[in-house]
Amino acid sequence: MGKVVLVTGVARRLGARFAAGISNRPGIDRVIGVDTRSAAGAERAGYRFVQVDLRRPAIARVIAEHEVDTVVHLDVSASGPGGRAAVKERNVIGTMQLLGACQKAPGLRRVVVKSTTGVYGSAPRDPAVFGERMQPKNLPDGGFAKDATEVEGYLRGFARRRPDVAVTVLRFANIIGSAGDTPLAEYFALPVLPTVLGHDPRLQFVHEDDAVEVLRLAALEPREGTTNTGTFNVAGDGVLLLSQCARRLGRPTVPLLRPALGLVAALVRQTRLVDISPEQIGLLTHGRVVDTSRLRETFGYLPRFTTAEAFADFAAAQPTGLLPTDRLTAVTDGLARLLGPEPNHRPVPADPAPNHPSRS
Repeated sequence: MGKVVLVTGVARRLGARFAAGISNRPGIDRVIGVDTRSAAGAERAGYRFVQVDLRRPAIARVIAEHEVDTVVHLDVSASGPGGRAAVKERNVIGTMQLLGACQKAPGLRRVVVKSTTGVYGSAPRDPAVFGERMQPKNLPDGGFAKDATEVEGYLRGFARRRPDVAVTVLRFANIIGSAGDTPLAEYFALPVLPTVLGHDPRLQFVHEDDAVEVLRLAALEPREGTTNTGTFNVAGDGVLLLSQCARRLGRPTVPLLRPALGLVAALVRQTRLVDISPEQIGLLTHGRVVDTSRLRETFGYLPRFTTAEAFADFAAAQPTGLLPTDRLTAVTDGLARLLGPEPNHRPVPADPAPNHPSRS
């Protein structure tokens, strides 16, 4: 008998890709995808779909009925139907109910949970690079980052109660690719990007292809001599400044005082087209960079896409911006070289050519 894998959140792109990608791999008996919304194409993709709300006790019946031994929990998201209150309920209450069901499953052997580097926050006195053992200067007081912090806390409690189960937490940087369904991807799709006056934050991205592969390694293929348990940062190598991202997209920026940006964000949220949350404003102000050496050492995996290459793939799929990216990049980088680095300014890599191809 091969593994029986339960994947939550298959109505979203990442969950659907992961479930489809592992369904025909050797050693997999069957894959069960669950979500509150229907997942089109599940049968074609090779996995069985069960529509179930994680907040309800029915998830325990699904785990028991299919004799699940591996759970990959991807239904922890920054956005979704029903507004912020409903999203928080699905993230936190849904995870509590899922872990309660897992605790009662005697055949369970592994749990993998998708988290976010947002748990480190974004503050003016943050370290240059966050490691997994570092604590944020200020604990998140709301939004998706707080949800993820609570989810990780419940998961640590589960690991103490079920020491026989291998537990892995993957803290992903912003996941992007040729398509994106995250709030940050929606922000970058705006024709004009509001920014915080006087700030040009450092950002990291992870390509969705790398995200799927790291999930696969965590759930199915521990490196020989390891169990892949613990907490791991996942991000592409390198960083991009927000200004570099705007140039790659050909988007003009509008610098605003932070209070003014908060007002703009509140107005934009009312349109229900883009959700610029307070935690996202923090990221657009102070940025965030994490260390991924533990991922490389334990998993033996180096993401194929750097941060710049992941963003280039995302940018290539976006509608043409208001400004020509090649001219804008050349002019702004030329001016930056003429002016020289600012005092105490951390050097960043120069922009490559637009739509720079990813490494094979």
